[in-house]
Amino acid sequence: MRSSGAVSDDAGRIERFRAIYDANYAAILGYALRRAPHDDALDVVAESFLVAWRRLDDVPVGDDARLWLYATARRVLSNRARSQRRRERLAARLRDRSREQGREPELERGRVASAFGRLSVVERELLALVAWEGLSTTEVARVLGCSTNAVRIRLYRARRNLARELEARSDDLDANPRPLPHVS
Repeated sequence: MRSSGAVSDDAGRIERFRAIYDANYAAILGYALRRAPHDDALDVVAESFLVAWRRLDDVPVGDDARLWLYATARRVLSNRARSQRRRERLAARLRDRSREQGREPELERGRVASAFGRLSVVERELLALVAWEGLSTTEVARVLGCSTNAVRIRLYRARRNLARELEARSDDLDANPRPLPHVS
């Protein structure tokens, strides 16, 4: 059971956050809009204020809060850009691999998506956290609430299962090749 002091503390935290939000929302939104498309900028602002809420005790008082929020928004934008670059590199690697194997990128993407879709939900989430979000096994362990060793084992199995799914699908394609369209 909470004491009345805890409720008062919560009310004080909420009031402090509201004051920070009200005083700085427009400035942080403007900062984000000058650096990202509208929808992305809104996400950056939301994520920046989420960080502020979670780390409210670290947010300085007064005008320094705005500077702290600028730094936070800058890091959020940087993380988003890094994630985007990772996705683009992954897509480029898949395109290159498809071309090397003589397959069209769209067909390969479909093959990979199909194999990925046949994995369990847990395996897909694990692979996505590592490949798309770029998290380390230690970070994934924190996200999933398990040990790093458990993540390593699960990741090994998920990669192995994805490779099996890809191989099984590849064998099906090789055994039953689709005829080439007639060109006159």
